[in-house]
Amino acid sequence: MLIAALFGSFAFCLLLGMPIAICLGLSSGIYLVLADIDLTVVPQFMYAGMDSFVLLCIPGFILAGNLMNGGGITDQIVRFGKALVGHVPGGLGLANVTGSMIFAGISGTAVAETASIGAVMIPAMRKSGYDGPFSAALTAAASTVGPIIPPSVPMIIAGTLTGLSVGKMFLAGAVPGLMLGVGMMITVYILAVRRKYPKGEWMGWREIARSSRAAIWALMMTVIILYGIVGGYFTPTEASIVAAFYAFIVGAFVYKGFRLRDLPKILLESAIGSGGLILLVGLANVFGWILTSEQIPQTIASAMLSLTENKFLIILMINVLLLIVGTFMETIAALIILFPPLLAVALQVGIDPIHFAIFSILNLMIGLTTPPVGVCLFVAANIAKLPLSDVLRGIWPFLICNGIVLLIVSYVPMVSLWLPGLFYK
Repeated sequence: MLIAALFGSFAFCLLLGMPIAICLGLSSGIYLVLADIDLTVVPQFMYAGMDSFVLLCIPGFILAGNLMNGGGITDQIVRFGKALVGHVPGGLGLANVTGSMIFAGISGTAVAETASIGAVMIPAMRKSGYDGPFSAALTAAASTVGPIIPPSVPMIIAGTLTGLSVGKMFLAGAVPGLMLGVGMMITVYILAVRRKYPKGEWMGWREIARSSRAAIWALMMTVIILYGIVGGYFTPTEASIVAAFYAFIVGAFVYKGFRLRDLPKILLESAIGSGGLILLVGLANVFGWILTSEQIPQTIASAMLSLTENKFLIILMINVLLLIVGTFMETIAALIILFPPLLAVALQVGIDPIHFAIFSILNLMIGLTTPPVGVCLFVAANIAKLPLSDVLRGIWPFLICNGIVLLIVSYVPMVSLWLPGLFYK
């Protein structure tokens, strides 16, 4: 009865279109009232969920992303992408994916990437002759590279929950992220040739050199973050502060995209974004405590292991479960609720925890472009001024591509573990 009330109220709030944090908070409150549990557990477990040094990474990386974006980095990245691949069939589409792969090292969040890259690329692609649904769907799909290539907010959350090395996860996500990007570029090329999408003119090596000099500052942020963490020079939290300082210097004095008087607005936007995310973490921790007290995670784990202890079938079951959950639940909330119990199952059948973390996060990223929620699809549809149904028609080739990459990453552990093994002896 109580569990039915918990999940029923949660589903009802989702259907009403409430933010996922509010859904978690309201459904948890209803459960606690019906169970006659003192509501003081809400602030206690919210604080416990938010009281983590690693979580301080999130405001730092969000601020760094906003500073670089406000500094005009998006335009420079798009310019570099056009110079590099704009002359190939489907060139603007390829530049869209290239831009997302570079921007991934700045934002760490898919929604921010959809909004930033989409605001520039979707109108440009439509003006050049690409149809609207394709332009919007491609932008949404390409944005899912963001949380796979470091830095990654979901990886920070996963490390906070389980004690896994954030540095190892950052390294482990690099190759799968590149595979995801290359897979989407191949998909774009095939669709462009079949649909006879336009291609631009070759801009020459001089333009590539000029645009690369501008874009190199963005690429250097990822290098600084990874080298600093892997080299042991600073923790992930300290890395986020270094990244924010670097972004301020580059945005204000190299790109000169914003003035000092613009800084309060950027700080406010970063604070609001960070606050919403941290609130979500706190409320999701309350929801997770309720599930744990009702032994729901243990029930899920026991049900999986009662069916089979075969590693490959367990991976398949985890993938299916996370793909379904990712279609209607926000990534961070899904991680907080499901990651620890599923990790316990994975460890029991001999799956490497870093490998498990990467294919789990990749699953949930694909969910960001999968109906019915598909948050990135909503953002792209809004930018393109199209109904969601039109964008859904264009997303399927990219979902198939991402599904193939997911299978490779899930069943070939070395794709994820090669780089961490190289740097962490």
